[in-house]
Parts: sequence; structure tokens; C-alpha cells
Amino acid sequence: MNYKLSPSDLTFLYDGCKHCFVLKVKHGVSQPSIPLPGVFSSISYLQKERYSSKRMEEISPNLPHGLISYGEKRVRSVPIELAGCSSTCYINGRFDIVAELDDGSYAVLDFKTGNPADEKSAMYARQLHAYAFALENPDADFLNLSPVTVLGLLYFIPDHCEQTGPERQILGGSLQWIQIPRDDDAFRNFLGEVIRLLDGPLPDSNPNECDWCKYRSLTFSVVSSSGISDGDILETPTCPKCGGPMRLRSGRFGDFWSCLRYPDCNGSRNA
Repeated sequence: MNYKLSPSDLTFLYDGCKHCFVLKVKHGVSQPSIPLPGVFSSISYLQKERYSSKRMEEISPNLPHGLISYGEKRVRSVPIELAGCSSTCYINGRFDIVAELDDGSYAVLDFKTGNPADEKSAMYARQLHAYAFALENPDADFLNLSPVTVLGLLYFIPDHCEQTGPERQILGGSLQWIQIPRDDDAFRNFLGEVIRLLDGPLPDSNPNECDWCKYRSLTFSVVSSSGISDGDILETPTCPKCGGPMRLRSGRFGDFWSCLRYPDCNGSRNA
């Protein structure tokens, strides 16, 4: 298989619950969407608008010299082959900003709001490496920027609020730049770990650590205690090609079971 990997899924989803990660990437079953609090989206949008086409050193003297040239662009990589893995993967996502540095190379930056932490920076490093790989190894008709020599996180840390007039206020704070060392070998080793997980059996659900697994577990218990057979509601056939869940669909020749990952997987069964 050739798995589609979103850079954002390689952070909180992968670390948070392997069961839910495999359900989404391999079987097309996502956790219910919960929008980020609007204030964080607004802050990120305003930052991108403010710094577009600006010099990096004007934002912070700690940043490498260059011009912010690209924002909110979609990237997709060629398939990635990994040692010891029969399946491949490709990166598909959208970065925050990319700067063209004075030496002709590029920097990939992500905006974050809050206090930086070492463990979060290590997790976000996967996301930045994924963008860098996709920019340097793009699929046809996607943005090609090479080489990427700088990866980093620009944290906005709110620390004060001022009223500037009737019904107007400003949220202020410091900017902290954290540069992420580029380590392609470590990133490829991580991708190999991801592919081996996806190629293996579905990991057990984790209701003690994952709220969505807990919700599913409690829901199943309610269905069972209601006197309704689990099989009447929950059981569906598995896909003969990828082993994932299926859904009932209607076609020219009547009803049939289709893989939830269609069109990425065209497995089907007679209804």
C-alpha cells in the first residue's frame, strides 16, 4: 500500500492513540472533527498576514536572514520507500510559511501559541521534516523548493493585555524562536516505524488513555445492555484487500459492500 500521511497526524494523533491513528490512515475512519478554538486560528492567520513578504531578521534577530515568500501552500511528496517495509507512504499537507534565505536555500517555519516545551518541539520536528521532504521531493505539479536548510518554530507567548480605547484591546507577548536540527536519518527511521505499524494488525483500543476509544467502548456497552444485538448495529464485513471496515452502497446491480477507503482501496463484497 501507499499510505497518505498528513504532517499534522504525525504529532498529536500518532502520539495520542495508535489505534485511532491506524483507523484514520489505513482504514479512513477519522475521529470526529473538533475545530481548534477560534482564537488560535485567528492569531495564526494574523501572524501570517503580518509577516508575509517581510524580512526574517525584522521579526527576530535570532532568525536567519531571508524573505518570507510563501504561506499556506499545499505540498505532496513522491512515494517514500523505506528499508525493510513492503509498503510506501507519501506526505500530503499544507505548511504555515516558507522563507527564501539570502544564501538561496529555504526555511520552513510553523507558528505556535503558548509556552514551548522540549517534548512538544521534538514532536513538531516530525511535522517540519515532513514539509521539508515534500518540498525537496515533490510529486508532479506541486511546489518544489530545495534545499531546505532551516526548520523552526516561532512561539507567541501571551503575557499582557492592554486596552487602547473604548471596546478595543491588544493582546501582547513575546516571540521565541526555536530552531529544529535537521536529521533526515531519524525522520526516515520514524517513518519506518509508522509504516510497520500501519502494515501490522490494528492496535488494541486504549479507553484508559484515549477519549474517543473510551467513548466507543461506553457506546458499545450501552448498545449491549439495551438488548439490541451488537451484530445488528456494529458488525460489518472487512475489506478483502486491506482488512478495513466497509460500508453498504448501492450500484447498478444492487447493494454491495465497499471499502471505506475507496477510491484509495477498491475492495468490495457482495451484500
